[in-house]
Amino acid sequence: QVQLVESGGGLVQAGGSLRLSCAASARTFTRYAMGWFRQAPGKEREFVAAISWSGGITNYADSVKGRFTISRDNAKITVYLQMNSLKPEDTAVYYCVARSTYYASVVREDYDYWGQGTQVTVSS
Repeated sequence: QVQLVESGGGLVQAGGSLRLSCAASARTFTRYAMGWFRQAPGKEREFVAAISWSGGITNYADSVKGRFTISRDNAKITVYLQMNSLKPEDTAVYYCVARSTYYASVVREDYDYWGQGTQVTVSS
């Protein structure tokens, strides 16, 4: 069982930045691909970004490419999502996810473990 705890959400003005963190409990963290999904009110949960267990492969949703960066620190058992140039449409609950395989999938159903989520609100 893997526990994921997100932090770093909050309220920010459009154009601002936030960094989300996700601390994992897995002893074999280096064997987990990690990612972030988000869900806005009244919308489906959607893929944001993912990173392979080595950090060598990253995938991004088109809507965040060039603005968001996913990274991981295996020594700290933590994955990060740096969000720059935030837009009001980025407002959502952001969920950290993990799967016990190498590849950084973009498919929601591929992920076995989910955090509780952290709210990000971008004001215009």
